[in-house]
Amino acid sequence: MNMTITKTIKMAAFGVVLTVVTLTSCHKSPYPGYDANDNGVYSKFYTHNTGTMPKDSDLVRLVMSYKNSKDSVLFDSKGKNNPSGKEYIEFPLMKSTFRGSFEDALGMMSEGDSASFMISADSVYLKTFKAEKLPPYIMAGSMLTFEAKLIKVTGKEEVKAEKKKKMEERNAMLEKRKGEEQAELSKYIADNKITTKPTASGLIYIEKTKGKGPKPKKGDNVKVKYTGMLLDGKVFDTSDKDVAKKANIFDEKRPYEPIDFPLGTGQVIAGWDEGIMLMSAGAKGQLVIPSALGYGEQGGGPIPPYSTLVFEVELVSFSEGKAAQEPAMPTRK
Repeated sequence: MNMTITKTIKMAAFGVVLTVVTLTSCHKSPYPGYDANDNGVYSKFYTHNTGTMPKDSDLVRLVMSYKNSKDSVLFDSKGKNNPSGKEYIEFPLMKSTFRGSFEDALGMMSEGDSASFMISADSVYLKTFKAEKLPPYIMAGSMLTFEAKLIKVTGKEEVKAEKKKKMEERNAMLEKRKGEEQAELSKYIADNKITTKPTASGLIYIEKTKGKGPKPKKGDNVKVKYTGMLLDGKVFDTSDKDVAKKANIFDEKRPYEPIDFPLGTGQVIAGWDEGIMLMSAGAKGQLVIPSALGYGEQGGGPIPPYSTLVFEVELVSFSEGKAAQEPAMPTRK
């Protein structure tokens, strides 16, 4: 073989090896087992693939936890402090808030990768979380240890298309629910032989026990016992402990007692503000509240969009509100 050609091949091969070594080598790290990278991240990869890597605004799904310098776990996606209730978290990858951030770390990962990262605690809390000061469980100048496994990367265009699809599906569902509400209400009225006419707003108040004395006015402070149900009878909220237990919605963290609020000030749904004004102290009755006077197209918690609600209510008592007690300011001439 020509010696010149042989020498050229050897030099080229050495160049490739040198390039690979240069690309894969890392700076000396002060943290044993971790590599110091050019982007300021200290990393230790358990699994390193060559798949899809996330870019700014891509949606990342990962199993993640992090702990402080005293090994106290501050967050674990598999734990109770994950608000989604799932074992992973999902969020769009944002621009890095500082050199060596967790966003920089994620940018080094591919789908299926798992790794550990050492990230500046000061920078995470003061720059990424925008805290005014470090919390007591974070030592100034310390590092957080992040453990992460990147499950999936979804491109921002795909995310946009998926959002559009979900919005279209939701709008179709809302239109369907909107059309069904009146039919469901009419059936409820017929099945329960309700003859009481609705008010101009659509509220139906069915008096069961007559109260005594005057009726409360806007601004008065009222005290009300209640049980709220959907038209199918499912209880979603109540001030009665026994009812809550029977409906399997009992929450030991909340009190079960009459609710106090100033009437007509928007602190409760419109159907309540209107309905309680029709009652005297001691009165018991039923409020049939269409969604326009309730939670509307949004719904809330166990209440689906466009749901007519039924409340069994008792006006325990009321007192004149502060606004009603104070004389009106004279009109300036």
